[in-house]
Amino acid sequence: MKLPSARSAALLVLCIAIPLIIGGIGSFFTMPEVLSWYAGLQKPWFNPPAWVFGPVWNLLYILMGISLWLVIRNGMEEKPVQQAVLVFAAQLLADLAWSFIFFSMHNLLGAVLQILLLDALIIATIVMFRKIDRTAARLLIPYICWSGFATILIAKVWMLNG
Repeated sequence: MKLPSARSAALLVLCIAIPLIIGGIGSFFTMPEVLSWYAGLQKPWFNPPAWVFGPVWNLLYILMGISLWLVIRNGMEEKPVQQAVLVFAAQLLADLAWSFIFFSMHNLLGAVLQILLLDALIIATIVMFRKIDRTAARLLIPYICWSGFATILIAKVWMLNG
């Protein structure tokens, strides 16, 4: 197996760091509310224990970063790569916005609508990444599966508490 060059390895680290940093910013909205406001909400029977979310999100952010790296190394000067990276950035910002809407604003309906937008952007990212690098697209499958589960979970939380 050929090892990546130092430049490519640095780009990989940067691509992984970006989603992890965005996730870290999102945790500033999330963490203060988990044991207070969120703990007081009625949740469906299929709500995972709180400890599951951190490891799952960290893994998903790492997979997102690797996926981004696989696409970017095809050449940022290429128009399809530029467009795919913009959609990736939009889904990452939509993910961050969801944390703010749900945890800081306590807006359950807004969070449902935001996660539907996020799902659409994740699917668009997968479609665009697939045209550039199939492995990059496959690495985002766990993300859309988790987000789809989260969509059902948040919709149910809204129904129980809205």
